[in-house]
This record gives sequence, C-alpha cells and structure tokens, in this order.
Amino acid sequence: QVRLVESGGGLVQAGDSLKLSCTASVSGRTFSFSNSAMGWFRQAPGKEREFVAAISDGGGSKFYADSVKGRLTISRDNAKNTVSLEMNSVKPEDTAVYYCAAAATIWGFSASVSGTYAIDYWGAGTLVTVSP
Repeated sequence: QVRLVESGGGLVQAGDSLKLSCTASVSGRTFSFSNSAMGWFRQAPGKEREFVAAISDGGGSKFYADSVKGRLTISRDNAKNTVSLEMNSVKPEDTAVYYCAAAATIWGFSASVSGTYAIDYWGAGTLVTVSP
C-alpha cells in the first residue's frame, strides 16, 4: 500500500514564497520511491486538474508547465521519501489544491503523446490560497 501525504499549503499573499512537501509511506514491495518519478498537479476552483512539475527518479531530469517556469522548483530527497515544490513569487492564479503524484517514469507526467497521464498514485491534496 502506498500513501502520498502533502503538506505546506495555506493562505499567502501575492509575491510570497511557499514550500509544499509530499512524503510517501509504503508498506509491502509494490512501490519504490527512489525508482519512481514524482510530480505535482493542481486543480483550481471550477477548473480541470493540470500538470505543474515533474522530476525523474534520480532527480536529474525535471520539467515544468509553462505557467510556472522560473517561479516553481521541484526537488526530491530519496533518503526521506520526500518530494518538494518550492513556490516563489506566487500569484492569485496559483490558488488551487496541489496534488502529489507518482509514476513509473517521468514520461507519465506528459500527455503530449498519448493524450493521457500515466499516474500510479495520488495524494489527497493540499490547498494553496494566494490573496491579491
């Protein structure tokens, strides 16, 4: 059984910084954090869930949605089974529930070829609210 638990959400003002974290807890041998790509999606009120950022299993490859490039940074600590999302210069349009996700490869976070994402596990989400 795999459980992804997000933390760090809250209410911030535009221009502030915020760090989200996601810790994976695993029982059994069905999931290896260090061999999985990790990433973040978000869902704003009244909108569909959208991709935000992803990082490969070893951390050597990363990619971001165009809307967050230069402001958000994804990182991971395999020793702690944790993936983080550093959010700088936040904007009101960053307001959303942020979901942690795990996939077999980083390509699971790209829908450009198949039109769908290949996500194996989802967290329950953490709410980020950015006031103007």
